[in-house]
Amino acid sequence: MEIEFLGTGGAITIPRPLCHCNVCSEARNKGVPYSRMGPSIFVHGPDLLIDTPEDIYNQINRSTIDDVKGILYSHWHPDHVMGRRIIESLSADWINYPPQHKKIDVYIPEQVDIDFKTFLGSSDHLNFFESQGFANLNRLTDGESFTLNDTKVFPFRLAEDYVYAFLIESDHKKVLIAADELNNWAPPKEVIGVDLAILPVGIFEFHPLSGERILPEDHPVFQEEATFNQTMEIVKDLKAKHVILTHIEEPNGLGFDDFKELENKWKSSGLNIEFAYDTQMVKV
Repeated sequence: MEIEFLGTGGAITIPRPLCHCNVCSEARNKGVPYSRMGPSIFVHGPDLLIDTPEDIYNQINRSTIDDVKGILYSHWHPDHVMGRRIIESLSADWINYPPQHKKIDVYIPEQVDIDFKTFLGSSDHLNFFESQGFANLNRLTDGESFTLNDTKVFPFRLAEDYVYAFLIESDHKKVLIAADELNNWAPPKEVIGVDLAILPVGIFEFHPLSGERILPEDHPVFQEEATFNQTMEIVKDLKAKHVILTHIEEPNGLGFDDFKELENKWKSSGLNIEFAYDTQMVKV
């Protein structure tokens, strides 16, 4: 397996439009790896695309992807689904008549399917794609796995139980991908010691280098989101061989160089933890 980070930003990508803070200005001037598009990951081997943010067209065009065998959704949030028209672009045949659509497989975990019927018109949109012959919708029940190219993919709920993480197994290697929302989650025994864990970085309550407080102590976001410090506690419990943190938000006010400095401190302590960047490739 090989993991390609298509986008490592969060709900607010970097650079944020019309923002001229240091982080956004630097990203605008330098591009990748300082800039970050919306959250999406591609797993080479099963050729599986996880989530479709608004930026997905540009992400795939700049990627090394040759084919997409399936698309898997982690939850209903707009930063993870609003590029779903990519399904039509990947599948539709506008030349031949009758058309010979590719009909891509879309995998929807149980609660995601329920939420898609409520939020953002996702269910209507995907049903339309299926009716047009652009997609096969595979609605998964909890506890159900699926296989692509001899790779097993097992979705399971996090503590915020509208969100799913994925345990991906191939060639005796295990990869855990949690795209978002680690709040109150404790790793189950099935994922302890995985070869690679990809996790959302969390909200930075304090600057990780200076210790300066970034957000006020009573900010309501702490009721809904795991902090970076809480994420690091999860990392300790997980005992993964390699950890990569993603879903990095613009309001954190941290740039690529800040994260590299923190990585270097970890490496000097023997920790195999890094921050993802757009276009990054990782072989498992």
